[in-house]
Amino acid sequence: MGLINQTQEEYYTPWLVNNEDLGGYQFVTIKNVINNFMVAYVGEDKIISKIKRTDVAFHAQRAIAEFSFDTLPSDKAIEIEVPANLSFPLPQDYVNYVKFSWTDGNGIQRIIYPTRNTSNPTAYNQDNTAELQYIYDVPTGAVTEASQSTTLTRFNAAGYDPVATELNSNYSVDELVNLYRYGRRYGLEPELAQSNGVFFIDQLKGIVHFSSDMVNRTVTCAYISDGLGTDAEMVVHKFAEDAIYKYIAHAVLATRANTQEYLVQRYKKEMFAAKRTAKLRLSNLKLGEMMQVMRNQSKWIK
Repeated sequence: MGLINQTQEEYYTPWLVNNEDLGGYQFVTIKNVINNFMVAYVGEDKIISKIKRTDVAFHAQRAIAEFSFDTLPSDKAIEIEVPANLSFPLPQDYVNYVKFSWTDGNGIQRIIYPTRNTSNPTAYNQDNTAELQYIYDVPTGAVTEASQSTTLTRFNAAGYDPVATELNSNYSVDELVNLYRYGRRYGLEPELAQSNGVFFIDQLKGIVHFSSDMVNRTVTCAYISDGLGTDAEMVVHKFAEDAIYKYIAHAVLATRANTQEYLVQRYKKEMFAAKRTAKLRLSNLKLGEMMQVMRNQSKWIK
């Protein structure tokens, strides 16, 4: 019995009318994964004699989350225009970023690199006395905090140039020369050898901050999620379907009492082997494309 239950007209027309997503045939829903596992692995004379469907659903969701980080194609991307405050909140289903880039006039994405030399610390309010005195909130007795740290304020105002803020001070000629030497003339540092701007992420507050030269630029944030945000996202690519079954089987056997250890180790090995096969399949290597890239190695350097 075939798996396609709609005509070509029914498949293509919604896309032509509403620009809906296509290509769903390459995925298996988590509901079908659970059903298939219950049929193939659970029952009399099978590897798992009896199990609750809710247990299988839990391990299936964990499998999708784990595979989304390094195996399944789970990259997402959003495009925003950097506002005047040079920051924007992380996406709702954000787990980690892949890259940040800004789009130039030709539509080419230029990568933006993170900076390790600044942050957004919590700024306590102080009074103007000779000694350190915090300002406390009267009802609670807690230290009051400034809306924005001085570090972040200066970072937003300085621009990308790592010595731009220093040049505003009264340095001698020799000191200015030394500033320019740092990471440039003598021993160029690759992380500073670019002019695409920088960013850093305030993990506690979930905010991305950009340098001032990024204002009004169109920025793309490519990131990964865990694949469990919505029901539509909880799908598995067919190349990784067998690896998901092996993951669930190992997870079930490893968490059950009185399971023979050799059986747990057997499915652990099968899980890693199936996951490795899924990675190779999903790497999407094409021989023709690789040959075209490798032709670059035969260029003559004059």
